[in-house]
Amino acid sequence: MNTELAETIKNAFTDKYAEAPLLIFSPGRINIIGEHTDYNDGFVFPAAVDKGIIAALSKSSSGKSVVTAADFNDTISFSVDHIAPLEKESWGNYVLGVVSEIQKKGKTIGDFNMVFGGDIPSGSGMSSSAALENSVVYGLNNLFDLGLSKIEMILISQMAEHNYVGVNCGIMDQYASMFGIKDHALLLDCRTVEAKPFKIDFENYELMLINTNVKHSLSDSAYNDRRLVCENISKMLGIKALRDATEADLKTIQDKVSDEDYQKALFVVQENNRAQAASKAMEDGDLETLGKLIYGSHEGLQFQYRVSCAELDFLVDRAKEHTEILGARMMGGGFGGCTINLIAKDFVSEFKHDIAKDYKETFNKACSIYSVSLSDGTHAIN
Repeated sequence: MNTELAETIKNAFTDKYAEAPLLIFSPGRINIIGEHTDYNDGFVFPAAVDKGIIAALSKSSSGKSVVTAADFNDTISFSVDHIAPLEKESWGNYVLGVVSEIQKKGKTIGDFNMVFGGDIPSGSGMSSSAALENSVVYGLNNLFDLGLSKIEMILISQMAEHNYVGVNCGIMDQYASMFGIKDHALLLDCRTVEAKPFKIDFENYELMLINTNVKHSLSDSAYNDRRLVCENISKMLGIKALRDATEADLKTIQDKVSDEDYQKALFVVQENNRAQAASKAMEDGDLETLGKLIYGSHEGLQFQYRVSCAELDFLVDRAKEHTEILGARMMGGGFGGCTINLIAKDFVSEFKHDIAKDYKETFNKACSIYSVSLSDGTHAIN
């Protein structure tokens, strides 16, 4: 967690409201493997990271709620008695959505003041949206003694995104952000919403993220489109979700769907298998197998699920040229964001220099490169 950011947010709140706030840290997340499997009731392998959202909150007696996004120098005000989505797309809908979903649970909250800021790189695919949602629900639960469990809180965050933002996300982002364990990744079963923690020891390797710094406009509509394809094929197979399908099952309906949709469903089935195989590789300390599974994930995302883009493919192709990088793939919804790379520690400096130069020459745009540490999940800061 960024202690300097926490101090900045705390001071901004104190300057504005002349009182000490409740401070919450809610982390972003990475996902080692298991992409687009969460909304198919499948397996994912995420971890909370040391970059996230810091939120400062207190109760308000002014008759209105005021929420300020310090990073954007932007403020919204509203009454908790009259909650409705903002017409234009805005970070405010994540906040309002959480308030609305809390109220749907029959819980009563009063007006509140909040200032928040973050250090999750914009458009990185590290789920700043889930971190923000979780910071709001966790903070309000604490502030108003709502008695919500962590599971109830992440479901509130998820429904806020569905109903106020219009993205029908799965549960992975909210879960990883809320339940993260320092130095661990979580093999999460998205059907049972139960996870097995795995202590992460990559020995002489580390995880490095490379942000393309692009976000192609297709992302949200393509996400919802692919989710619909998965649901339709599940219905054709008479199953609850593609988590229950095998490759043999898909063969039985192959002639009834387009090849494009068949490949999307096939990717989900194969990716679900890869996520489980990755957990075994981690238990066995078999980093080479883990790396091959990570490369396989990208290939499926690129050619079957078709959510990659030229910038992401360029970074993965460059990674494949080096034996010091065991695996690389795009991470997140797609069409931009980061690649995640399992790279030898003593090769990081050289590769950083070379890939930054090559990327700039190819796309006339800089990429951003950073290492992350695995963090505890959403919590109050003393």
